[in-house]
Amino acid sequence: MEVYTVGGAVRDRMLGHEVEDRDYVVVGATPDDMLASGFRPVGRDFPVFLHPDTHEEYALARTERKSAPGYRGFVFHADPTVTLAQDLRRRDLTINAMALSADGRLIDPWGGRADLERRLLRHVSPAFAEDPVRILRLARFAARFPDFAVADETLALCRRMVCAGEVDALVAERVWQELSRGLMASAPQRMFAVLDACGALERLVPELCGREAAQEALGRIAVADPLAVRWASLWVPPFEGAEARAAAVAQRLRLPNDCRELSLLAVREFAAVRMVVAGDAQALLALFERSDALRRPGRFEQLLRVVCLGVGDAVAGQVEILLRALAAARAVDAGAVARSAAARSEIPERVRDARLAAVAAAIGA
Repeated sequence: MEVYTVGGAVRDRMLGHEVEDRDYVVVGATPDDMLASGFRPVGRDFPVFLHPDTHEEYALARTERKSAPGYRGFVFHADPTVTLAQDLRRRDLTINAMALSADGRLIDPWGGRADLERRLLRHVSPAFAEDPVRILRLARFAARFPDFAVADETLALCRRMVCAGEVDALVAERVWQELSRGLMASAPQRMFAVLDACGALERLVPELCGREAAQEALGRIAVADPLAVRWASLWVPPFEGAEARAAAVAQRLRLPNDCRELSLLAVREFAAVRMVVAGDAQALLALFERSDALRRPGRFEQLLRVVCLGVGDAVAGQVEILLRALAAARAVDAGAVARSAAARSEIPERVRDARLAAVAAAIGA
């Protein structure tokens, strides 16, 4: 029984990056051998075991063959005769198809090290075409490693997969899982560029096809920007039918509430934020009320960030005014105003008047 470190841990180590997760492949063992060594089984579709001490995952070396359309139609085969090279051959990209032995020896049967040096994302074998998720993974790796190019033959293979209808079998949850991970990468615009280049974007998120402005907005992303801000930036500046399209995508891909809400809010209020007039306290307070900024100032700040991503630094002055005015409106003691009202019916109007006065004073200052 031989144990090898495989996949991303080997790649990241060779790139000099911090290794966060490690995957292991066991060659020459049976499930009974693993159980006898104290490992606990966790895999349903193929033999994966948890180490008795570290609880890290160890998978038996395996091969696979496609048995049905889509990404779930596979039959796995694992037994002691499966070699490490056979196991590595079923992986997606050459840079992910390397292994390290226990003594630190590199096993690289598919040219991963050379592709790392060339900064190239290239598929290992024609088996890449059997799993449409790999198109999304390729695009995600392009976003994670912005100095890596996609091999021409790999992009051509992805186009053939799209034409064959493979991506149509992907379920919403898996599409969003990969898109969200790519959005959080250092160059998320590259993910959409790769998906667009191979035709997958038109099948998966047709609402964003041809949106050069979206890629420009993503190009301004900062490390601290959360997922909701990154997703919402794809929809600004708003275009014809943007709100309906953003809502449709959110429903189809079953987006988290914060991503859905912020994208719709950005489309609706983008113009209002851009056209803020310093002396118009009424318009400012109305914007705060429509966007629920008085109760959710954090989300309002995210809205402002999305607008900035959509137009660059052109709204820096408006942002300063809005934040100062919002702080003043939220500082109003609504309880004290309510207690001073002669009748209960007067309370809403008096509270609003007090907030209006506070906003006017803040922007006047």
